[in-house]
Amino acid sequence: MKLDPKTDLSFTRTIDAPRSLLWECWTTPEHIKHFFVPRPHEVDNCEIDLRVGGKFNTTFIVDGNKMINEGVYLEVVDGKRLVFTDAYSEGWKPAADPFMTAIIEFEDDGNGGTRYTATARHCSPEARQSHEDIGFYDGWGTVASQLEDYAKSLR
Repeated sequence: MKLDPKTDLSFTRTIDAPRSLLWECWTTPEHIKHFFVPRPHEVDNCEIDLRVGGKFNTTFIVDGNKMINEGVYLEVVDGKRLVFTDAYSEGWKPAADPFMTAIIEFEDDGNGGTRYTATARHCSPEARQSHEDIGFYDGWGTVASQLEDYAKSLR
């Protein structure tokens, strides 16, 4: 995949957990609640219909406020790749103000861990910059660390 530095943000990290376990964490609502937003924020609710066009809805509690995020999966490659967006909700209903499309990729690192890549694609350079300014790297990096810690607790 060719990234556009004007509209895309991405990072890769090696996580000390097998790809299959990380996939399970990313595709199970109960697991999502343990890592998907940086603490002290929390995931209050998660609904997953793991198929192209299926819902990926989350509700966050951030500083005491509920944030409802509705989205759909655009691509699901079992054990390897999830692509979801808030540009649509279930039934392909367009969102009034979409923020991004996320691409999460999992690749065996050859040592029992996983090469984990998180990419956020935005519709404009301004949206990309806004996401970077509010903390894409710190936020998604924290999520990756929380995912690793949580996955290790499941072993």
